[in-house]
Amino acid sequence: MRLDPDSIRNNHHRVISKAITHIENSNNLIQDILIDLHPDTLNAVRIGITGPPGAGKSTLVNHLISDFVRQGKSVGVVAVDPTSPFTGGALLGDRVRMNRHLWDENVFIRSMGSHGDLGGLARKTQDVGDLLAASGKEIIIYETVGVGQGEHDIAKAADITVVVLVPESGDEIQLMKAGLIEIADFFVINKSDRDGAGRLSQMLRVMLHTFAQSRRLEPPVMNTVARKGEGVLEFKNNLLIHLERMKENGYIHRKRLERHRRRVIELVQHQLLDEFWTSQRMKEFSGYTETEESIETSPFVIAKELLKVQ
Repeated sequence: MRLDPDSIRNNHHRVISKAITHIENSNNLIQDILIDLHPDTLNAVRIGITGPPGAGKSTLVNHLISDFVRQGKSVGVVAVDPTSPFTGGALLGDRVRMNRHLWDENVFIRSMGSHGDLGGLARKTQDVGDLLAASGKEIIIYETVGVGQGEHDIAKAADITVVVLVPESGDEIQLMKAGLIEIADFFVINKSDRDGAGRLSQMLRVMLHTFAQSRRLEPPVMNTVARKGEGVLEFKNNLLIHLERMKENGYIHRKRLERHRRRVIELVQHQLLDEFWTSQRMKEFSGYTETEESIETSPFVIAKELLKVQ
């Protein structure tokens, strides 16, 4: 099976899968393909969906996929999952959650395990998004588990970020601590048939209105019951409306430019690190830090010595 840009442009799913594996394994062979594909990656709409485990994100994404496909849109999904400490695989596989879409040529779904490296995963997630965009997918959905810094970084890969909460998600202080006000462009209170959904929605709206003066647009707050399909179509329609508003005020353009700049910086940093850690420097590093007594030496001193190694 040949790995070439035209096969990806022609939406050959097996070739796309192989290319993603190269990205996951940090294979430098994929770089030339990504460079070739870059002009084809610029038009897809990228939607980030994040939130705590058990919020019903995957069920919501399933509905979104179905609605977009019914509209004649093609969809790519990158599901970022926690990694099993025993197998190294993604614990929540896409085939379990979204299996009804597996054989649809207009839908491509891939799980990516973190392997404890959320920083690198954020970079790879965007590369995978580029592949899917180049294959003709008009909608790219990044689904992430959690609301920590790593997930925030991955959410930056999106044009619009949706934070999914449930009525039990916590009080105002916890929401502020999680930084959700800064990251979210859109809030969904899922499982809204439970007690407390109305209170959380109202609390969020008050908070968001308070912060509206320092934001580009006030994020909408919607209620859904995804497992019953309630409110999901309205959510999708309002999401697209809000996306258009973000485009009109120039926010999407600014966000994409900042994402582009950040990716260049990260790639340079990654390349410099690869070039720095030669086998000789790794050997010297091991020598400097192999004994308990090495703790008595300042890490600044060790770093300076390593920088002298040719």
